[in-house]
Amino acid sequence: MSFRDCDELLLISIGRITFLSVAEKITLLNSVSDPYILSELKKENFVSLFKRNISAYWNGHENFLAAKKELSILKAKKIEYILYDEKDYPFLLRQTTNAPFILFYRGNINALKKKTVSVVGTRLVSPEAKKAAYEFSYNASKNGYAVVSGLAYGIDCISHSGAVDAVFDADKNSVLPGGTVAVLPCGCESVVPKGNIRLAENILKTGGCLLSEYVPGIQAESWRFVQRNRIIASLSPAVVVIQAPPGSGSLITADYALEYGRDVIFHEAAFSENSMQISKVVMEKKTKIREKQLNSSSFSLNSAEKFVFEGAPVIKNFQDYERCLEEIPGIRNNKEIQYELFSEVC
Repeated sequence: MSFRDCDELLLISIGRITFLSVAEKITLLNSVSDPYILSELKKENFVSLFKRNISAYWNGHENFLAAKKELSILKAKKIEYILYDEKDYPFLLRQTTNAPFILFYRGNINALKKKTVSVVGTRLVSPEAKKAAYEFSYNASKNGYAVVSGLAYGIDCISHSGAVDAVFDADKNSVLPGGTVAVLPCGCESVVPKGNIRLAENILKTGGCLLSEYVPGIQAESWRFVQRNRIIASLSPAVVVIQAPPGSGSLITADYALEYGRDVIFHEAAFSENSMQISKVVMEKKTKIREKQLNSSSFSLNSAEKFVFEGAPVIKNFQDYERCLEEIPGIRNNKEIQYELFSEVC
């Protein structure tokens, strides 16, 4: 039986249980056929079913009422959702071990059936990185790629804008542009940050999609941005980092990408003089904060230079990116070439 055939309220109720993995949610769905029965379950029932200790808070009645409210918002806001077992669920995302049981979206989910490239970077953008993010994403979209990013200020919104403009500028004789997909750290009935509401509207107008693993009404919190990053990393074969100071959230996305077997590629704009100056300032601030917290200097922040030294390629533009995808296996196996590349850009 397809998940779609199950009670809608039950699907939402199970989908919002944060302490269960996708495999456990599927097991639960196969064990409980009614949302009212689910609401009566105690934590001991979960422990018995999954044979593991569960320390997370659980109140079945509260979960039921919240799911009921969220389902009404879904219908009122005309927000769609796609389930883990459905053919239109993003194939690359399904390959990961911690994929969401249910994805909520506004717009065209089929945008993710196109070739995709995830583009990420810092909010503190150098002029070179701003130009690089826009041009890379414009050309990627122009060539049929859907650009995936997180709708944050800085590199994210610049990348979305480039992809959107490629659709607006397209003529009938050109390749069908890919547009863009924004992954949100909150329910997709809202936009975070609010300053990007108009950009979000343009994403929808150009055949793109606003995507979230969170039910309507869920607000953005710091840990949800990190969770959002794993989805950005998983939705494409490669993550392109335009600019990322040490310790940047974009480098967390890069770590997720490597964990999922994706390629991580850096744009040369990340190593421009202005970008490196920003990195230096950020590094100094984070070092002082971390030393104060830990009372120790024996730590190191993740950095773009570290990724390049360990084998991540550096590109100049979108055309370079496409060539790079074909060459990556050879590049990764040739550490001497990588060391020379690292020395040139750093």
